[in-house]
Amino acid sequence: MSTPADAFLAAMADAATSPEAQPSLESFMARAIAMELETGQRYDELADSVEIDNESNLEVVKLFRAMAGVERKHADALLRQMGWTDAPPASVAAWHAGAGEGPEAAASEELHYCMQPYHALQIALRNEERAVCFFGLLAAVASSGPVRGVASAMEQEEREHVALMKAWIAKVPLPRAYWAIDPDPSRYSD
Repeated sequence: MSTPADAFLAAMADAATSPEAQPSLESFMARAIAMELETGQRYDELADSVEIDNESNLEVVKLFRAMAGVERKHADALLRQMGWTDAPPASVAAWHAGAGEGPEAAASEELHYCMQPYHALQIALRNEERAVCFFGLLAAVASSGPVRGVASAMEQEEREHVALMKAWIAKVPLPRAYWAIDPDPSRYSD
């Protein structure tokens, strides 16, 4: 049985082997910068989602805020590497593999206002694992040595993020039973 993750990876493999997957270094870097910024925004959203619950693990909120900063620093480093002050416009749509979001950014619909830190860390882990696969595929099929080198370096950075998320998952408690039930639901309805 095929899962959404399997479909995502299959779509990424198709995208990685398409002619569009052979970008110039400039195009690749513009897309990579856009992805890093998108991922930073997503980490901020994960932090916000965990922070909503007063019982949440504030250390996880701090982790997500720090990861948002790390992703932005990655974008800044890529800008400096290219000698750019601003990134040129980038179409990241080709890198979204039909999923509507970048490989390292969970869809906003995955966030739930009652989710526990464990859930948010699982989302972050899946995002980072997709990024490893994505950059690994690009590194494997890139015809340009510089693109292949940057994609390989980015794959390694994402592997480090995977290890970090796994370590944090091991530290947080499992979600409480019935975590999605809001004890004080809103009285507003459409």
